[in-house]
Amino acid sequence: MISALSWVPKGAAKYVPEVAEPPSKEEIEELVNADSVDKSGESEDEEEMDVDTEKGDAAVLQAQAAVLQALAAAKALNDDQQGDQSSAFVQNISDGLRELDMDHYDDEDGGIDIFGKGVDLYYPSNDMDPYLKKNTEENADDEEEEIEDMTIKPTDAVILCARVEDEVNLLEVCIFEEAEDGDSNMYVHHDIILSAFPLSMAWLDCRPQSGEKGNFVATGTMGPAIEIWDLDLIDEVQPLLVLGGKKRVKGKEKKIKKGKFKKGSHRDSVLGLAWNKELRNVLASASADKTLKIWDVVQEKCAVTLEHHTDKVQTVAWSRHSPELLISGSFDKSVALMDMKSSSESGRWSVDADVESIAWDPHNEHAFVVSLENGMVQCFDKRLASSDMVSGAKTIFTLHAHEKAVSSLSFSSVAPNFLATGSTDKMIKLWDLSNNQPACIASQNPKAGKIFTISFSEDSPFLLAIGGHKGKLQVWDTLSDQGVVSRFGIYGNRN
Repeated sequence: MISALSWVPKGAAKYVPEVAEPPSKEEIEELVNADSVDKSGESEDEEEMDVDTEKGDAAVLQAQAAVLQALAAAKALNDDQQGDQSSAFVQNISDGLRELDMDHYDDEDGGIDIFGKGVDLYYPSNDMDPYLKKNTEENADDEEEEIEDMTIKPTDAVILCARVEDEVNLLEVCIFEEAEDGDSNMYVHHDIILSAFPLSMAWLDCRPQSGEKGNFVATGTMGPAIEIWDLDLIDEVQPLLVLGGKKRVKGKEKKIKKGKFKKGSHRDSVLGLAWNKELRNVLASASADKTLKIWDVVQEKCAVTLEHHTDKVQTVAWSRHSPELLISGSFDKSVALMDMKSSSESGRWSVDADVESIAWDPHNEHAFVVSLENGMVQCFDKRLASSDMVSGAKTIFTLHAHEKAVSSLSFSSVAPNFLATGSTDKMIKLWDLSNNQPACIASQNPKAGKIFTISFSEDSPFLLAIGGHKGKLQVWDTLSDQGVVSRFGIYGNRN
């Protein structure tokens, strides 16, 4: 299944990603011990890692002993069955085993004349040797092809995909190549093995500690920790930074045990993540522990913990117009608006079901939409918050979008009023929200199973990435639908 998606801005990825340095013995032991701790609560005693250099010799001796036993058995059969018709067969076995000459298994080949007569088998220089020259040319071609395969062009669309397959938790970096003839191509450039079942992700350009620009992703999982990975490194086995999680301490018997939570850590699964594009060092997280946390990735610590919800916090989003405003949705059937300048609540809205997803309208600084577990989508104005949670605040509109939970929604960044919704009813629907009167202009069953996540690209704002239960990443060019063209085609110039 695919549980989370994120587009990487074009040009953010390194042209040719680097291969990570292999982990040291100590790092490998730490990873193994950490995995053992996570699964059983306590690792086994550390074992010796010395390499037995005599294993090869022992294998040869065992092979020789086996041949000698076979020879003895063949001789015994031959002696017992003299004159019998099977004696010839047994003798053939005995002769065949002797031909192996295991007594001289390790000896150098002898009696072979490596200098042919009348034929030159060497060349004055390697450049004149056609075999070496051919191999060199082939190696050079292979290297060029390998570099070309690893290249990420500034025009390539990159999609991050959190996938679970055969109980393996993966973060895949996928390349989507658009084609003018309509035949697109998509492939996995490289992947990262995650420590736990992935639930959320957020791309960011802020490097931990230094704050320099780069290409990173924060991932939230079933565990309490948030991992930040460098996407420009291939074959990396450890995250660049881990925010929160549990401490691991060594006991007296060299066993690694589960420790207490790190300072500022979540205590349960990380269900939602949001990066602040204006305040680049700021990352928000929502958790099943009922809290919201604000992290400083440069200082590598939790700056603020918010406890204004009474149930699991499912989703969180920063306003792109007012970067100090943060909105969150919870299973307590409420949506809360926080002003992080004062860390105070600026508004609260009650809804009729568990909140699944939230998105700010990129074309209206006051509006945001909320999707619910009962298939409804509601739009609110942040200026119309209600202090009475019983009566609730007035909605801009209420839409019965799907028959089941609306798990994800996404706005187009260039076409005003263009919204996509995805649901566990397996459908994707596209809406025109003009005049606050939503109209469905297209729908599709992408055969992805239950839909868990969708996202419009900001660089190609009519491309919609789709992930669901069947685990196949799909991209829908919504401009291929006539209903979309008729309503929003004027915004379709991608140049």
